[in-house]
Amino acid sequence: MLGTLNGALEVRQVRLGAGEISASVEGVNELVEGVPVLTELRVHYRLRIPAGSRDTVERALARHQSKCPSAQSFKDSVRITWSAEIEERDGACAAAVE
Repeated sequence: MLGTLNGALEVRQVRLGAGEISASVEGVNELVEGVPVLTELRVHYRLRIPAGSRDTVERALARHQSKCPSAQSFKDSVRITWSAEIEERDGACAAAVE
């Protein structure tokens, strides 16, 4: 999903350098008939974006999961949620998006 998000941002002329976009992922396994099965993925993004690009970034975030090949492959068996911390490069306060 990170690659899809980064690509969506680049198409929208929001280019993030090294260290300005990252993701952490937590997987949740549940026992199903005695077998551990991946049932949920929680993705958390950290973005440091150019000042004035927040609306564009939020639109890309809102759509990226539906365009991600991996997310679409898992959608019928694994619940995927995401959240994001967005900080503008000009030093403005960080805000969380879910």
